[in-house]
Amino acid sequence: MMNVPIVDINSKGKAVGKSEDLVLFVDNAVPGDVADIQITKKKKNYAQGRVIKIQKESKDRVDAFCKHFGICGGCKWQDLDYQAQLKYKEGWIVQNFKKIGGIEVPDILPILGSANTKHYRNKLEFTFTNKKWLTQSQMEHLKADTLPEDHEQNGLGLHLPGKFDKVMDLEECFLQREPSNKIRLAIRDFALEHGLSFFDIREQRGLLRTLIIRTASTGDLMVLLSFFKNDTNNINALLEHLSSEFPEITSLMYVVNSKKNDTITDLKIRPYVGKDHIIEEIDGLKFKVGPKTFFQTNSEQAAELYKIVADFAQIKKKEVVYDLYTGSGTIANYLAKSAKKVVGLEYVPESIENAKENAALNGIDNTTFYAGDMKDLLTDEFVEENGTPDVIVTDPPRSGMHADVVKKIAEMQPNRIVYVSCDSATQARDVALLDQYKVAKMQPVDMFPHTSHVENVALLVKI
Repeated sequence: MMNVPIVDINSKGKAVGKSEDLVLFVDNAVPGDVADIQITKKKKNYAQGRVIKIQKESKDRVDAFCKHFGICGGCKWQDLDYQAQLKYKEGWIVQNFKKIGGIEVPDILPILGSANTKHYRNKLEFTFTNKKWLTQSQMEHLKADTLPEDHEQNGLGLHLPGKFDKVMDLEECFLQREPSNKIRLAIRDFALEHGLSFFDIREQRGLLRTLIIRTASTGDLMVLLSFFKNDTNNINALLEHLSSEFPEITSLMYVVNSKKNDTITDLKIRPYVGKDHIIEEIDGLKFKVGPKTFFQTNSEQAAELYKIVADFAQIKKKEVVYDLYTGSGTIANYLAKSAKKVVGLEYVPESIENAKENAALNGIDNTTFYAGDMKDLLTDEFVEENGTPDVIVTDPPRSGMHADVVKKIAEMQPNRIVYVSCDSATQARDVALLDQYKVAKMQPVDMFPHTSHVENVALLVKI
């Protein structure tokens, strides 16, 4: 289709084009562009396609800064001006509250952008592959039989969007600060030089599986390698090389994962050199982050997010606060100085242990933490034992809160509810169920520049 105007961008990050009665969803286009599009999938009222040529560039189009842009799924919006990104993210939140929740938001504060739009992540997970994704140019060479016979098929990088078995080998990445790039490349080069096998996800064979790198503002640095089998000699050789080349690594660990999936939450992590954790610091509080710990991946923006939560909550010294879906207790411990007591609840037992350790690390003695399913924990007996909450802070996963949890919150009747969400669609659904409350104000926070993800903080007060 020729000269298709790109008119919008949806909450999944897809550009939206309009042509007669057909709506088109495409990647690598910017609202305001006029583009030629090849249809790849067609339904009755919409189609998916890919851009063949940009005929007219949008005023919001900018040059991407990474050589892998357009293929790698790490950050899809590098070609969209950052201020325009913020405008669309804020718009989706307002739209979701209107369409899904039937809620007109009286006071939505301007979205808080990230001070750093590069190198903002404190955690990245890379995947090894023995069949790396070929670029369009490489594919053309392959069809013409002009690729060199020794063309390297092994790679280490990020999955392509929606493709579990396709991995882009990365030469550079702007998501995490150095020495992340240097470490990834050093591991890949050592493995290639010494003939270590890269994982084949379909055949379930090979040694090298995944790599996790965590950085912290304190200077701590964690590297965790996952191996498919316990090949002691090769594992030790690689880890010893890393330890020697990067003495700044404060926590070097590995795990043997022979399962069919990459999850390591149920596996034993083995320290090689250094501590079994790193320390992150946010607004004067220290947090212990282990290899399995969930922690906000943009530390600088997390600090801003917690300040907003505290400001919305307006906690008084005599008040009891419940922090639902507390994770490793970051928000609970952050709010503790203002409250009589903070009660944190979380499904994952390991996270609750981290939360307790973080409280002890900071000398906080007015937080208590419980592990279990939220809808089962929040009984009348639990409330009687811990006190009726004056304020509830809730930060659920993307799927939002279980209906029974929403019902129990309404029964407890806190004076204020601060709802933090990474998906304003499920947030709007849950807020609509709390019909005894109204949205007093909202503050969107951009934690992930160049992606379609956005956090939103909503303050609910009794009607």
